[in-house]
Amino acid sequence: MKKKRFLTILVVACLLVGGLWFLQKLLTPKYINDIIEGRLIADYYDNAGGNDVIFVGDCEVYENISPITLWEEYGITSYIRGSAQQLIWQSYYLMEETLKYEKPKVMVFNVLSMKYGEPQNEAYNRMTLDGMRWSNSKVKSIQASMTEEEDFITYLFPILRYHSRWSELSGEDFEYLFQTKRSFHQGYLMRVDVRPVTSAPSTPPLQDYRFSDTSYEYLDKMVKLCKENGVELVLMKAPSIYPHWYDEWEEQMEDYAEKNGLRYINFLELLDETGIDFETDTYDNGLHLNLSGAEKLAKYLGAELQEAYQLPDHRGDAEVAAKWQEKADFYHEMEADQHRELEEYGYLKSYGGRKPSE
Repeated sequence: MKKKRFLTILVVACLLVGGLWFLQKLLTPKYINDIIEGRLIADYYDNAGGNDVIFVGDCEVYENISPITLWEEYGITSYIRGSAQQLIWQSYYLMEETLKYEKPKVMVFNVLSMKYGEPQNEAYNRMTLDGMRWSNSKVKSIQASMTEEEDFITYLFPILRYHSRWSELSGEDFEYLFQTKRSFHQGYLMRVDVRPVTSAPSTPPLQDYRFSDTSYEYLDKMVKLCKENGVELVLMKAPSIYPHWYDEWEEQMEDYAEKNGLRYINFLELLDETGIDFETDTYDNGLHLNLSGAEKLAKYLGAELQEAYQLPDHRGDAEVAAKWQEKADFYHEMEADQHRELEEYGYLKSYGGRKPSE
């Protein structure tokens, strides 16, 4: 009798846990056709290993650099661990976590997030943190990122955060319950459309241009982490004209790089050298580069990294080349499909584009 009661309790418990797990999977946002960058962090785990260069940072990396171009031009293997409004401590813990999966020769950090010294926004936190696999790095990143309104338990059990999504469920929540959609190219989010810069954004003065102690604390941690693991750390400022990059910020980054023996590349000062033209190489008025701009930046950066750090050309390795050929084929297929949509509809209907009149 006791054994039967125990088995009954065990079955009920398993059904309850299984049901809660299923509901959590169902209610958690899938980021399939809307805000697809919410899937970027989780996409890494299917591509981990064998990358000589890892990029970390916000949209200024995942929309501005083409890893496929780095491969096709130089045989450099790379991945972008980017996410929307990725804060510097999130970048640090992603670096820390990455070293559990692979040991790249170079890590590149985009410095725009130095401007943030405290937690910002739960929605952006979720797009970075929910996609991370559980580890000590994720726990620390959550603790550092939570706003006052957030609770750690909602990251441990996302159903507590998303239980009210019943009214928002759509077909994609069921279609992609146990799978996801292939949308990225080693962490790069492609856009081929063009929306040129038409006016210069305003640049209001700041009360204090000094980066916060928290930002410097985590930048110091990055330097230490990379040195301890024999990884070269490179600092980068992408060539986005908005948000504005102040001269006072630039001076601080130049000083920090010099004091710590780091390479710092500000692409806003290299527009002529890269050939980037904001009449043709941006899809959103200068906030981010389109495919043309991302390929130009990758060609310049690839040459810099290969020369400075003697990165190997893997195109002669048949096994690696075959793997990357499949990645390149998908990249060029999407490129052709986006151009087809532009021709047919006048905008990227399936890729988050806006109608010309919008």
